Amino acid sequence: MELGRLEYLQALVTEFQATESAGTAAAAAPQPRAEPPRAQRRFRVAEAKEQVLANLANFAYDPRNYEHLRRLQVLDLFLDMLGESSDTLVEFAMGGLCNLCLDKTNKDYILEANGVEPIINCLSSANEETVMSAVTTLMYLTTPQSRQQTTALPVVECMLRFSLSASRRLSNLATVFLQDYCTPLQVEEARSLSKHTAVGIPLPKD
Repeated sequence: MELGRLEYLQALVTEFQATESAGTAAAAAPQPRAEPPRAQRRFRVAEAKEQVLANLANFAYDPRNYEHLRRLQVLDLFLDMLGESSDTLVEFAMGGLCNLCLDKTNKDYILEANGVEPIINCLSSANEETVMSAVTTLMYLTTPQSRQQTTALPVVECMLRFSLSASRRLSNLATVFLQDYCTPLQVEEARSLSKHTAVGIPLPKD
């Protein structure tokens, strides 16, 4: 696939954009009698978007694709999808960003694009896979310059709650975050604040 790698990824991006446009058109179009119900058409379009985004997220795992994905602005596409109402689209987009931020150039791009905030928002997802990817991505994005944002007090409070999760995967990951990316003072401050408030990022559903 080496020679046609860029062309294939370009085709996926084009397909995603076309599917997104079709979804907008399907939602706005009048309902012809002979056509499938509008809700059914929207469901098919949503499924197609999810499939294409899943493919892009999978290709984000391969370092050979990083430069092509940057050129095709797939990082921006993933960041945009974090604001979607579809849990599945958010899961795939978050997974794609998690794969991409292993690379320093991609990491710097996400930080410069103000990507930390929407990633932190994903910690409130009910989807455990999305939360796992978000926590891991925050780890990868933590630098001396970004640490203030990636380990902000609400994030540390969230990790304390996750460390008590019934999910072994999530509790272990949150514990690593607290031990390796937060100072003892940060953890103590978050623990103290948590005792006085019930407000916070909820645990994801099992």
